[in-house]
Amino acid sequence: MLRDATGDDVNLMLSWRNQDVNRQVSKTSHLIGPEEHRRWWDAVRTDPTRRVLTYLHDGVPCGAVTFFDLRFDGPRTGSWGFYLDAEGLAARGETLPVWLAVMRAAVGYAFDVLTLDRLDGEVLADNTVVRQMNRRFRFVEGVGRTEVHDGREITVVPISLERDNRRRH
Repeated sequence: MLRDATGDDVNLMLSWRNQDVNRQVSKTSHLIGPEEHRRWWDAVRTDPTRRVLTYLHDGVPCGAVTFFDLRFDGPRTGSWGFYLDAEGLAARGETLPVWLAVMRAAVGYAFDVLTLDRLDGEVLADNTVVRQMNRRFRFVEGVGRTEVHDGREITVVPISLERDNRRRH
């Protein structure tokens, strides 16, 4: 289940975002400090082009879903990303079912609540597991591009999913 993120979720989000496994597959790979995170939260919670949601599994917060660059005039488009409490889910043996569930919930939110026509995102080229999962959900990959973030060179692959191509799970 997705809910609007609250101030109470902010510290959880920071702890999840700073987990090694999440940093390794993100553009931003440095440890994010409390002040940097607070500035991000203060900016996104009032930005009409963004939504920050918390994913709950069996009532327990275990992931964050962000929608950004939302455009509601003309073709309705937006970008998204998410990260999970990888350490907590692994310890409980719940990683795969929650990963599938958060993707289903996020895609559903994008098309059924935000009523987007197209959902965009990005994935690091060497993140083959996520790329496979994205294909399972019918995301189409674009041409990768090289970028430098946190002093490392990475290849970023754009992805997109059209409303009409969405898989109904």
